[in-house]
Amino acid sequence: MKVKKFVAPSMNEAMKMVRAELGRDAVILHSKVVQTGGFFGLFAKKKIEVLAGVDPDPLPLRQPDAAASLTRQPSAAASLTRQPSAAASLTRQPSAAASLTRQLSAAASFAPLPAAEREEDGSLAREIEEVKALIRQFNARSSSLLYPPPLAEAERRLVRQGMADVYVRQVMDRLLERWYADKDGRSPAAVSAWTKEAVRDLLSTLPFVKTAEQKKYMILLGPTGVGKTTTLAKMAGRAVLEQGKKVGFITADTYRIAAIDQLKTYADILHAPLEVCYNADDFRTAKRKLAGCDLVFVDTAGRNFRNPQYVDELQQTLEFDSETETFLVFAATGKYDDMKTIYNHFSRLPIDRLIVTKLDETDSFGTIVNVLLDSRLAAAYFTNGQNVPDDMVEASTDRLVHLLFGAERW
Repeated sequence: MKVKKFVAPSMNEAMKMVRAELGRDAVILHSKVVQTGGFFGLFAKKKIEVLAGVDPDPLPLRQPDAAASLTRQPSAAASLTRQPSAAASLTRQPSAAASLTRQLSAAASFAPLPAAEREEDGSLAREIEEVKALIRQFNARSSSLLYPPPLAEAERRLVRQGMADVYVRQVMDRLLERWYADKDGRSPAAVSAWTKEAVRDLLSTLPFVKTAEQKKYMILLGPTGVGKTTTLAKMAGRAVLEQGKKVGFITADTYRIAAIDQLKTYADILHAPLEVCYNADDFRTAKRKLAGCDLVFVDTAGRNFRNPQYVDELQQTLEFDSETETFLVFAATGKYDDMKTIYNHFSRLPIDRLIVTKLDETDSFGTIVNVLLDSRLAAAYFTNGQNVPDDMVEASTDRLVHLLFGAERW
């Protein structure tokens, strides 16, 4: 095995020197910070010393016709795997991609330097950034993620929840910083707490707002089957029972069988008037008839959202003005790609806030995070059942974090 020492200003520069001198199959055996230059200990500069090695004669790749014979007879590769040396690890995976993976594994497993050996001007921060850059650079080349095991488990949890890769990477960058900065607190419980904190910080940029200030006309939009009518009834029921408001209903859902009858049932229970509209003139007439109501809830048809004609009809039938608040309704059971398409289609209309329904029908909530962060819209409500006016809460960062990490639903 050929071993050589390299000294460079940073880990990234050292890696470049290693690859240039020893090739892409080289592995990092050891690294540390060293003092160079200076006069009697003064003005010395700290650099990274890296010990790297490469096997000059790696084993050739196995051929398919030789696979059977290798399993019958002990080979040099088999004997090498029994030796716990650095040379053995080099011969187990001779490909360049495997060597790159081992390099990053070694880099990701570096223990943080003692505090006395770090520069106060940010050498630790530079070390962290170098490791993060290496992971981002080669992550696409490796099927195995290169985080330490506790962080890798946190990443798997976020991926299982359905969070988009771009947001998982942001959370993992935060966790990696904490991992290298807090060497004494690397327990599983601590990593779990770090993950929740990182997700909460990511969600803190969202405009979760209270619903106290309501406009007169509340319009619910969304594709078929997401629960718009039931959610509308919940909102109206709370306005009547908790706020003492006088409410009315307008429905433009004249396509679905028994849709009007369903809303009429809710209207009768709340002693609220109901108007049906088929076009823009009907909508204006309905608004005049319900002028005495404090709040008017507008239901719309849930048709195929992929048909642009549907959105055009809504735009022509309804009025979106300063007295109108528009909610786009998603089901938590939907696929992320479909949710993006739904949002893109309905974004032609002036959407104010989002409502997420059917949280009781899934255990994966990462898509909610994705949609909220993609749209940057305020989240209004989460619903988790059919009970009216119950099974609905105001959306918040804490509730979404609890859902992601397996706490009770409300």
